[in-house]
Amino acid sequence: MLIEVQGLSKRYRPKGPLVVEDISFTIDRGETLAIFGDSGSGKSTIGQVLAGLFPATSGQVILDGKTLTYPYRGEARRQIQILFQHPEVAFDPKMKLVDSMREPYRFFDLPYSRKGLCDYLERYGIYDEHLDRRPAELSGGELQRLALARVMLMEPSFLVLDEPTSMLDVISQAQIIRLLQEIQQEKGLGYL
Repeated sequence: MLIEVQGLSKRYRPKGPLVVEDISFTIDRGETLAIFGDSGSGKSTIGQVLAGLFPATSGQVILDGKTLTYPYRGEARRQIQILFQHPEVAFDPKMKLVDSMREPYRFFDLPYSRKGLCDYLERYGIYDEHLDRRPAELSGGELQRLALARVMLMEPSFLVLDEPTSMLDVISQAQIIRLLQEIQQEKGLGYL
């Protein structure tokens, strides 16, 4: 089993209400699990806890048989990534996109060259001329494809997809969904 969640609960304040209560599920490699619910029902909270952005109040997240502790470190930090509804949150608005894209290379000590990055990004429909721009200078679809390319640089085994197409036009939605399907088939990623 790739991801196992046991008895996950989350509250944001010590005596506040439970936003998520006693959730359990499993996701295997190549599998997609969708969570449906009303706005405010805790869907994003579950994803953010799984991605290691917040600690759970109780319960366990298990990756490849190993119980994770917050904050995630090392291989766990690399293996679980999140793609947000608003792709602009993944990028510093003041930085050129080439600098944002170089961060995973630096953080994980990966060999970097601009040509190598450009070759990699072609699959995502992003080209050299995009890299010297800032996030606000790209369309929502371009920025979401770039955000997906950035998380895939880490070679994760599991992606949390927090409504990554909801803010995009229909053509961009189709492009992102097609890319996600291709990536899952090629690499066997698990998706929430």
